[in-house]
Amino acid sequence: MKYAHIVGWGSFRPDKILTNNDLARMVDTSDEWIYSRTGIRERRIASEKETTATLAFEAAARALKRADLHPSQVELIIVATSTPEYIFPSTACRVQDYLGATKAGAFDLSAACSGFVYGLSMASQAIQTESVRNAIVIGAETMSRVLDWDDRGTCILFGDGAGAVVLKGSSVPGGVLASTLRSDGSGGDLLSLPAVYHNPVPVLGPEYLHNGHKKNTVEMNGRQVFRFATQVIATSIEETIAKAGLKIDEIDLIVPHQANTRIIETAAKRLKIPQERFFMNVDAVGNTSAASIPIALCDAVHDGRLRPDDNVVFVGFGGGLTWAASVIKWNVTPPEISLPRREWKRARYIVARGRSKLKKWRRRIIDRFSVSPTPEARMRDADKK
Repeated sequence: MKYAHIVGWGSFRPDKILTNNDLARMVDTSDEWIYSRTGIRERRIASEKETTATLAFEAAARALKRADLHPSQVELIIVATSTPEYIFPSTACRVQDYLGATKAGAFDLSAACSGFVYGLSMASQAIQTESVRNAIVIGAETMSRVLDWDDRGTCILFGDGAGAVVLKGSSVPGGVLASTLRSDGSGGDLLSLPAVYHNPVPVLGPEYLHNGHKKNTVEMNGRQVFRFATQVIATSIEETIAKAGLKIDEIDLIVPHQANTRIIETAAKRLKIPQERFFMNVDAVGNTSAASIPIALCDAVHDGRLRPDDNVVFVGFGGGLTWAASVIKWNVTPPEISLPRREWKRARYIVARGRSKLKKWRRRIIDRFSVSPTPEARMRDADKK
């Protein structure tokens, strides 16, 4: 039997910081008001040159470096995101191209803030069934581009960033032990982001044209989402721990979706465990949706909160409505990487970009100078066969 182990992790945050005081100059709010209700002090905002795909690439490259794995060894790339640049090509395909992961399948996954845990479950199952050996799961968002900056109920919450993990198959027991994925579409209107594209043909009448939405920005019923989140965190953690054959006292750390400190406080009370067993960094990054759990994981490792043989739980919840949890045996020690190897790892992505450009130029040249056969010629060829 194969086990899917996390062997690499990495995160990336844009340089631009937007503080609560900055927001207070934009909408009717204050640092005290935001912090007392959410626990957020600041969040990162992507620059004009940064996209969901470039953030995802940076996180994935760091995770691969940590795992000491070459992109050509990656066979699957999953990007969990609610803010892709395109419906297609997928963000994952763009990351595959940036990495030069020539042997990888790639697709995006849409499960809002639960997306990273959904992706982790999909990738671990692919490894356990031996359809792939190595996979990258990424959570990446540019939420700042889908916010109504006049709505203080949502614009104060979200930030941009990306986090990634590398999963590797092994016969050694451990890694992803169990996962639980759940959804309730009846609550979809509580937290939503309308599609950028609307069908211009009013098939069902004029009211269908705009689908009831005035703008393509995040809409949220904060009170209802709070009630939903506090209920599902505890139940999904308990259910997934039981699947893994563990008890709550055997869990060393819980890395939740970083939405709101009050939600985490309530979940800790329901589970009857100290709040300190939850790792939180929402004060510095805000709610980065699908990116929040892998970013928090990287911070937890950096802060020394995880040691080999620790049992860690990831738990996410968000639009859909969706929620998910995974239990992981953390039995990995990062490899030491020499300076020459580290520099080569940086250079190979430059080579990958160059290779990608050559492919594009080749296609353009072929398209420009090749002559497509006429329909009549194709019919004659078919008759000859």
